[in-house]
Amino acid sequence: MSATTEIRMRGLVKEYPGGVRALDGLDLTVRDGEYLCLLGPTGAGKTTVLRALCGLVEPDGGTVEFDGKDVTEVPISMRKATMLSQRYALFPNMDVYDNVMFAPHLLKWGAEDVKRLATSLIDLVHMSKKVDSMPCELSGGQQQRTALARAMASDSDILLLDEPLRALDARLRIELRKELKSMVKDMGLTSIHVTHDQDEAMEVADRIAIIRGGKVIQVGTPKDVFQNPATPFVANFLGRSNTFEGTFVEGGEGHSVVELESGYRVRARPADLDPGDPAVVAVKIGATVPTRISGKEDVQDRKMPPGEMPEGYFRGQVQRTLFEGSTITIEVYVGGLGTVSARRSSRRYEDYSPGTEVAVTWQPRQASVFPMPEGGLEEELRLE
Repeated sequence: MSATTEIRMRGLVKEYPGGVRALDGLDLTVRDGEYLCLLGPTGAGKTTVLRALCGLVEPDGGTVEFDGKDVTEVPISMRKATMLSQRYALFPNMDVYDNVMFAPHLLKWGAEDVKRLATSLIDLVHMSKKVDSMPCELSGGQQQRTALARAMASDSDILLLDEPLRALDARLRIELRKELKSMVKDMGLTSIHVTHDQDEAMEVADRIAIIRGGKVIQVGTPKDVFQNPATPFVANFLGRSNTFEGTFVEGGEGHSVVELESGYRVRARPADLDPGDPAVVAVKIGATVPTRISGKEDVQDRKMPPGEMPEGYFRGQVQRTLFEGSTITIEVYVGGLGTVSARRSSRRYEDYSPGTEVAVTWQPRQASVFPMPEGGLEEELRLE
């Protein structure tokens, strides 16, 4: 079992030909034995981070440290950091068993240790029935599983995974991601796992780091990053959000009030803003609740004076309902505001046909308030 290793990146800069800056002063610490997932849009710099850590890319600035030792210029062979890239690079003249056990054989491990490790890793990736097959006889998903097992058998202290489950079918991907983290933990590895699958990251990560434009913009537990986003971009990127532009009005006991450009006033969680400051309100679509209304039912049942709308309440019409398996997304058009989305159980699908009148509400604690980004909201939410 490998000793756990702390990884620290300080001010990493990497610029490619054409002026493309993949890393722009990136700072990130990965704790001993941590399983960290790196999320971000395409082109954010995720793969470049992994390549800088294992030595495949030389940074133009900044340092890489393993357990406090600067390894920025240490050769690949001496870093004990293995990267599983999206190109599986299996040895074409070796079967599955020999590919997986390449490093242990090279290090002259004992026969019993090699056999025990081979059995556990090959079973983990569901390749026992293909153990004698050559790479050319395997599907893309089978090649990926073999490469994953080989990476885990490499006697490294650090495991760098670039979309390790990408080529697998959905059912196997869900099954393997739980087992993958468990095996990495049992082997005492520090791991960074790059993925575009947010459900995958939420399930397996000890912490998630959101990267954008070559910089880390938030790091935290999956729950913290999801429920307490640091920016409007994070709020919308990790779980889709409704976002509204407005002006901060006041802060109250456990809440704040923002007046939207449409004239609606909404309640949200407290924010460190001054009255009159431009603001953005973000609410996860799973936190917005659409309630069917008809006639004056909204006035009578909610005990509101006729003509008044409480803060955090919109009235509109269902435009369309998207079936997504266990859930549905309901898109509601609100006059003067635009489309507001909500998510409910698919058992309620028949309740939200186009044209249905609904009220959309949320709890103030479920809405985040941010100062208006310098470049405006549209630029803030843009995916590179």
